[in-house]
Amino acid sequence: MIIEYKNKYDEDIKALFLELQTYIASIDKEKYNIVTNEYREKYFEKTMQEIEKYKGKMFLYVEDDKVLGLIVGMIYNEATSSYDFQTPMRGKITELVVTNKARGKGIGSKLMQKMENYLKSIGCKGIILDVFAYNETAVRFYKKHGYSARLIEMIKTDI
Repeated sequence: MIIEYKNKYDEDIKALFLELQTYIASIDKEKYNIVTNEYREKYFEKTMQEIEKYKGKMFLYVEDDKVLGLIVGMIYNEATSSYDFQTPMRGKITELVVTNKARGKGIGSKLMQKMENYLKSIGCKGIILDVFAYNETAVRFYKKHGYSARLIEMIKTDI
């Protein structure tokens, strides 16, 4: 069942954030991503501040009173028009995490649909997200859901 954020699940949420960061650090070829002792608390705090500041929401997928997945989305920009750029209001998905033991059950897809519906309901005409290039499973997941690359960041480390 998908519900809006409730603080009674804070420890589950922090555990999911930590699980994702640990995975990202393990696949980072440059080894820039790390997991610090304070990551769990500080990242949770930062995320909650961003949700408040940018009209965001966090939805949780809960089974047997345990959070198996979450998604965070917020307003990325107001509609903009300038001499060289025009964009409607867009949302941004900043986090989508499904615990490893619950993957492959459609939880991520259900969370994506919930967030897309929310962002559309508040006037967003598009949604952006960032995905770590080495996370090939996530890249395939997002492509399957209709997302495509708009910008590509490249790196050279042997300078």
